[in-house]
This record gives sequence, structure tokens and C-alpha cells, in this order.
Amino acid sequence: MNKMQEEIKRTIEILKSGGVILYPTDTVWGLGCDATNKEAVEKIYRIKAREAQKSLLILVDKPEMIPSYVNEMPDLAWDLIDYADKPLTIIYSGAKNLAENLMNKEKTIGIRAVQDEFCQKLIQNFRKPIVSTSANLTGDKHPRSFEEISEELINKVDYVVNWKQDEYSLENPSSIIKLEPDGLFTIIRP
Repeated sequence: MNKMQEEIKRTIEILKSGGVILYPTDTVWGLGCDATNKEAVEKIYRIKAREAQKSLLILVDKPEMIPSYVNEMPDLAWDLIDYADKPLTIIYSGAKNLAENLMNKEKTIGIRAVQDEFCQKLIQNFRKPIVSTSANLTGDKHPRSFEEISEELINKVDYVVNWKQDEYSLENPSSIIKLEPDGLFTIIRP
């Protein structure tokens, strides 16, 4: 078993036990948990000191996983994902099969199919989506490297993933598009 496989195995044990992880994503360092576990999602809200009305996004390992978590995936979504040249989060209506406190009152959910190999393999082996929110306290700037994450935040999580801790990301948080079932969309963050 190589180093990545060992780290994925260890991380999945934490996720299965309802723990919160601090991990590198395809954009910035994030806080994550099992997206179907209400108590784990609640821990993330507490750690970030974030209002529960503000929904979080989830990561999937491939676009084909998305229809399991939304009532309807408009055809335009497939095109947007195929043609995106940088990480793209799409907000869908009709979220389902997720922790109820993960969605806002309109039952929408932001979903991103990750490109990062570690994240893809982690989600693929976990067989469920993982919550992703930037590893910062609400209102603070998002961390581009592990070094930029506050000690306070590190001490609140159940596990710090030992992967890419010495890398600096040039990525910004993902672009965000809200997509309606009829195909109309709004750009939330370019």
C-alpha cells in the first residue's frame, strides 16, 4: 500500500466515525465530513462559527455521482462541467439523500466534481460525497497552504490529512453557478 492509499484509508475511518477532517482539495484547504451525517455537519458549523442557514457544498468524485443527490440534473449542467476550465461548483435545486442541515431552506445544494487525484480517490473509496468548506473561521480569508490555517482551527478537527501539507495552492475557491431546473443560471462567483 502506498502513502496515498494509507492516508485515504486512515481518513475514511475518521469520516465513517462521524469525524471532521482538514484536507487539501482541488482549490483550497477545506474542512470536510460525511455529507450524509447530520451530527458531523453540525460539528463543521460549530468549528467555523458559521450560521446554520448558510448551506455548505459537497464534493463528488465524478459528475455521474451528482444525480444521486439532486432530484433533477438539467442537461446544461453536463455541458458546464465538461467545458469548465477551472473548478466549478454548481448549485442545484431539489437536494436529496444528504444530511438535512447541509441544505438551505430552499433545499438547494452546491456540488463540485473534483479533479484532484487524492480527493477523487478518497470520495471513490468512501462511496459518499464529502462536505467541503474552506478551512477558516467565518469571515477570515481562505487558506492557500496548510501553513495559513490557524492553530485554533487545526485543534478543533478530528483529523488533519497528511497530504500536500508543504504545497502552496495558486487556486482560488471554485467558481459558483446557481442552475435552475429549467436551465436558467446565475453566476454567483466568477
